[in-house]
Amino acid sequence: MINIGLAGWGDHELGGSRGKLREYGAHFPVVEVDTSFYAIQPERNYMKWNQETPEGFGFIIKAYQGMTGHLRGANPFAGGIGEMFETFLQSIRPVQEAGKLKTVLFQYPPWFDCNKANVDVLRDARERMGDVPVALEFRHQSWFKEDMQEKTLTFMKREGWMHSICDEPQVGLGSVPTVLEVTHPDMTMVRFHGRNVGGWVQNNEANWRDVRYLYNYNQQELLEWKDWLLQLQEKTREVCVVFNNNSGGHAAGNAKQLMAMLGLDYEGLAPRQLDLF
Repeated sequence: MINIGLAGWGDHELGGSRGKLREYGAHFPVVEVDTSFYAIQPERNYMKWNQETPEGFGFIIKAYQGMTGHLRGANPFAGGIGEMFETFLQSIRPVQEAGKLKTVLFQYPPWFDCNKANVDVLRDARERMGDVPVALEFRHQSWFKEDMQEKTLTFMKREGWMHSICDEPQVGLGSVPTVLEVTHPDMTMVRFHGRNVGGWVQNNEANWRDVRYLYNYNQQELLEWKDWLLQLQEKTREVCVVFNNNSGGHAAGNAKQLMAMLGLDYEGLAPRQLDLF
């Protein structure tokens, strides 16, 4: 099974409405929740999102930035890391109980390199998440260097991490190659970040986020991924594809293109608003 969706639902105009989850759910069967990275969301938000999506809909929830080492400044949780993880797990419970949680995505920063201390960080995070499904995405090339790639993948399999495979610019240590390997039988993620080489490293500008993910995949690039996704599908029960190239509004269009190439016509989506014209 291949499920295709977008990173967030607020940046996209679909069916005449912008930023509405109900309308989004008429087009895609899965979404990545990115607001959870910036702040642990209150349970009521997840309860609301459950109600606004059809029964078979799925959420990929991004781990809070304090859980992945992105947080600048002091930990806002007086009880430390333990309280942070417990608060996050409590917040996502409504999605779990509704059977709509695909995975929690731990995306580690570009400075999180391959060393023993960081391996211990991964072990600790996995243990704290208990039986919650988790996906792992690296941003430092050292995890997939020739001498480490097999060890990294074996570790992920052993610890129960789903692999979040990246399509992103190859610009030094702060980017990872596309490693088409499955580490978990239940699910594999693929995230399309675009291939804007110049924008990927321009993080000094005020609008660097807007520039970084500014990219429109062409037909040949998507056709190549069509073949790769079909290969991945043979090794894992589900492949969740997320388009994150939303700066220029290309994500939804690229996702629809890829769906058409794969002949995907999802059942059980939310009813669409009537197109009067």
